[in-house]
Amino acid sequence: MLEKSNNEVHIQNRKIGLDQPPFVIAELSGNHNQSLELAFKMIEAAAESGADAIKLQTYTADTMTLDCELDDFQIADDDNIWKGNSLYKLYEKAHTPWEWHQALFEKANELGLIAFSSPFDISAVDFLETLNVPCYKIASFENNDIPLIKRIAQTGKPVIISTGMASLTEISEAVDTLRENGCSQIILLKCTSAYPASAAQANLKTIQHLRDTFKCEVGISDHTLGIGVALAGVALGASVIEKHFVLSRDAGGVDAAFSLQPDELTLLVTESRSAALAGGNIVYGGGASEQASKKYRRSIYISQDLKAGDILSVDNIKIVRPGLGLAPKYYEMALGQKLVKDVPLGTALSWELLKSD
Repeated sequence: MLEKSNNEVHIQNRKIGLDQPPFVIAELSGNHNQSLELAFKMIEAAAESGADAIKLQTYTADTMTLDCELDDFQIADDDNIWKGNSLYKLYEKAHTPWEWHQALFEKANELGLIAFSSPFDISAVDFLETLNVPCYKIASFENNDIPLIKRIAQTGKPVIISTGMASLTEISEAVDTLRENGCSQIILLKCTSAYPASAAQANLKTIQHLRDTFKCEVGISDHTLGIGVALAGVALGASVIEKHFVLSRDAGGVDAAFSLQPDELTLLVTESRSAALAGGNIVYGGGASEQASKKYRRSIYISQDLKAGDILSVDNIKIVRPGLGLAPKYYEMALGQKLVKDVPLGTALSWELLKSD
């Protein structure tokens, strides 16, 4: 059985943990394509899908990078879905305007969603504090920004961190920074920082290792296609699932290629709850719901009409269903035994029918 973490995490009134349904976060990212109307529709769809929370990203191109044409600031990797953009142009296209945040958070709250964001610099934390967000997310590329992590910890609110490319030492530095600066509610997300990622890159066995090492809640930030990896993560101890979200991949969006559509998010919510329940407890001998079925196991039955004194043989007893007679392990012991009374075909064999020497 998976062991609980040492620290309880509560985001608003929602407890996060292995004894709760998985906490499902729909990441809006920049898939709103700079349309506030589309962003509202995404929040409505996320709520209808059963997600627990929506998450924004709080940055501007200027808080993320430099407006610079040097090679360092160009995306040139052949396998990168954003190849051909400069970092500055990508973040200009993908950012969520700060003036939208309050309206989007209010809309989410009206629909029963928890709403929060990933701040990418200290000015974003200061801004989000004016909106009284209930928690913070630290993105995988920012998990080495110790000054940012320190400022977030000082808010005293729960913090979710994507581990991404961080080494164990770097994760430890981030967790220590949080704890030393007043944050006691920490969730680490196993994250593969590839967009999209493949199932083979997920390395989900890390989830339990993170839980054991840091004694905190652990989840998964999943950039693979579909929901299979996320469900496997739940089976391996993830109490949180974060997935990027889009109304339609065909309509595009900066992260559309690895984002879930509403029907897929609905399926993820439903099936992740089933996966969490399926872990259950260590049980042998059948659970309570299986007890009635035990009678349909195999046992030894009389297969011919017999008289008192007849000898049991392979011709007149069989191992069959149901399981109301002697267990099959006594079959060889029963062979050669005498019956003490007449019995018809279909009689369950019992010790009381056999002559005791």
